[in-house]
Amino acid sequence: MMFFEGSEKKVEAVLEPGQPSLRQLGRPFWAKIVAQANAEILSSVHNDCCDAYLLSESSLFVWDDRFLMLTCGTTTLVHAVTEFLTHFSQDRLAMLTYQRKNEYQAHLQKSCFSDDLASLAPHLQGQAWRFGHLDGHHNYLFHLERPYQPAADDATGELLMYHIAGENADYLRSDQQTLDGIRERFNWEQLLPGFQLDDFLFQPFGYSMNGIRDDRYVTVHITPQEESSYVSFESNLPVEELVPIFNALLKVLQPQSYDLISFNMACDLAHRPEAIRIDHAEQSLANGYRMAFEHYLLPGHEVRAADQL
Repeated sequence: MMFFEGSEKKVEAVLEPGQPSLRQLGRPFWAKIVAQANAEILSSVHNDCCDAYLLSESSLFVWDDRFLMLTCGTTTLVHAVTEFLTHFSQDRLAMLTYQRKNEYQAHLQKSCFSDDLASLAPHLQGQAWRFGHLDGHHNYLFHLERPYQPAADDATGELLMYHIAGENADYLRSDQQTLDGIRERFNWEQLLPGFQLDDFLFQPFGYSMNGIRDDRYVTVHITPQEESSYVSFESNLPVEELVPIFNALLKVLQPQSYDLISFNMACDLAHRPEAIRIDHAEQSLANGYRMAFEHYLLPGHEVRAADQL
């Protein structure tokens, strides 16, 4: 199967009070921003609070005072960020974070995290962190060095799953999959009541979905290739709604390992008894968030043949 890097890069920015609405900038503005990352807008859904754009590589969510963008593959998200900063300079920002996780094949990327920091340096002053061991799963974070107080309900959870297994994983890799079939297997209607959903099935495989309900969002991205499978789910739903979704996804996809990342949220999942937490890092950040990173592994029992290169 062809290789595709599912691991995402992510930016979130919040404007200072008194700035014009980001939503009023319109789709042409955001299409230009997305193009800087070598991606394009495929479709969108809208409500009174948020515009959600499904991208050729991941997602973009725009509220009046903030935006969130994720890109995968070999996209250059940092170029989208620097383009945005030509319109909204540091003194117009209340908060900005730039996040990037380790890739399966980092040598194929057009930049590394230190390169991205060098691109951001002329525009922003901030702090950079690494969560997780350098020789294992890890997540990089850069944030604007400015005091910021998130709202009480401003919390986010991310579940990143690797080496998915079982019949649902087989279905996601098959030529029999359909959008209706994927929706049914994930049971989106029951898991995400009241959400307006927008999803896309890539060829020959790969799936993305955005959902919005008032000011809440969900996004899922699936790269099912057997040797490099990766599934991400992220949301700002309250923890009491989010944890059951995470538990359901672990059952549906049976990942051999997974990362749990949270901002100002404590996620207590129903881990399988054999799951081992092999890494855990937490840090209170100067921008008012507390980020936590955990990596879990399910020990394998089968003996696999070596991969010929």
